[in-house]
Amino acid sequence: MIILIAPENDISNEIEILDTLFKEGLEYYHLRKPNKSKEEYLQYLSQIDTAFHSKIVLHYYHELIHEFNLKGIHFQEQKRKDVLEIGADYLSNFNLKGKTISSSFHEPKELESCKIKFDYNLLSPVFSSISKQGYQGRGFDVNHIDKPIIGMGGVNKETIPKVLDLGYNGIGVLGGVWNAKNPIESFKGIRDQYKVAKG
Repeated sequence: MIILIAPENDISNEIEILDTLFKEGLEYYHLRKPNKSKEEYLQYLSQIDTAFHSKIVLHYYHELIHEFNLKGIHFQEQKRKDVLEIGADYLSNFNLKGKTISSSFHEPKELESCKIKFDYNLLSPVFSSISKQGYQGRGFDVNHIDKPIIGMGGVNKETIPKVLDLGYNGIGVLGGVWNAKNPIESFKGIRDQYKVAKG
């Protein structure tokens, strides 16, 4: 599986690009805009064709999941620690039947020992980040962990085979698409290389 993370700050023609990416086969779009208010999230989601809402996963304002019939909700590391690891009451506020629940991790040991069963787990940084300065890759090998893990950090067309060799079940991309001169062509290249690497 390929997960595309939203650019932290809006870019020119972002909704149009996103629309094309969905048409090109993007199945998991993680909407992570830490500087946007709930009202701005509503505006952003309202601009996206409703046909693609079922491919969008929320990092913030989880309560919007039903308002737009989205794919699922994601817990960043601190939110998971603050809310989920204290008790599962938070999740009972939502009817998440048929929705995905995922979380971010930055240490394989924490991921391995986490008692909460997520549909998939993001682990980073596998390689040095394209989008975050000074975010050095750590080359985590997860072949020994029996959980669905998505490798993030420095993932682009060239690094995909190595990510899969390290035991990941999929890739997470941010800078490899949004920092490219042509995000659509970059995504298509990543998508095609991923298919080849998966065999």
